[in-house]
Amino acid sequence: MNRSVFNELYYKVFQSGSPLYLFIGLNVIIFLAINLLAVGEFLTNGSGSAANWLQLQLSMPATFELLLYKFWTIITYMFTQSGFFHLLFNMLWLYWLGIIFLDFLNKRQFIFTYLAGGIMGAIFYLLAYNFIPVFSGAAERSILLGSSASVMAVVFAAATLVPDFTIRLLFLGGVKLKYLALAYFVLNIIGISSQDAGGSIAHIGGAFMGFIYIRQLKGGRDLSNVLKRRSKLKVVKNKNTPPAPANMPNQEIIDGILDKISQSGYDSLTKLEKEQLFKASKK
Repeated sequence: MNRSVFNELYYKVFQSGSPLYLFIGLNVIIFLAINLLAVGEFLTNGSGSAANWLQLQLSMPATFELLLYKFWTIITYMFTQSGFFHLLFNMLWLYWLGIIFLDFLNKRQFIFTYLAGGIMGAIFYLLAYNFIPVFSGAAERSILLGSSASVMAVVFAAATLVPDFTIRLLFLGGVKLKYLALAYFVLNIIGISSQDAGGSIAHIGGAFMGFIYIRQLKGGRDLSNVLKRRSKLKVVKNKNTPPAPANMPNQEIIDGILDKISQSGYDSLTKLEKEQLFKASKK
């Protein structure tokens, strides 16, 4: 493969500043690390124990006792996929809905939604496997892995923010996000009785987080502010800064719009402000 392709991928993942590309890249890198290690072990007549061990160290256990010794897994599990199609479909959904999310909200809000959705999915999973009798018997031998809960949070956040936004699906044509999210949710409710009950429960937790976050945001409370850096530096505006092009809102206008969303919710924006936000997202 041409070296420039690797350079471009490296730039998109680590230097573009896009959390969407960063999270997709991390998921792919961890998947490749585990599976290339498994291939290496297979070719050298190994047992595959090292690849299994690595995946186990990144996957979250179902009991509170084991989680105390593997506390990092409440984060790492949401970047660890169990198979190629698991990775493929999660990353496709994350890309499609992540683009929509970032058209209306900012990078910090995306990072918060992904991570908080994954953590909420983990909490739902832990509660189910420790307090619901039908699952508790399998808790000792169960693990949670995959980005589905985080992706579900992004899906439901986007659907709650712009429910009538329409995307085109193969064989189905145009589908509004609110119907897509509802169908996704119902499938996971049904999935609770399947072999992947833990995954379905985690997905529901992620959906709950995405929905609650946007409802809070529309009410004027931005939960993602916990990720804001506290800076002691005083920002001095340069009056000689050249104005933005006539058809593109400048940074001061965009900052004001984002502050308005945080204080009064997205629905408080005027039509002009929504257009300006959309234009800025295309820069």
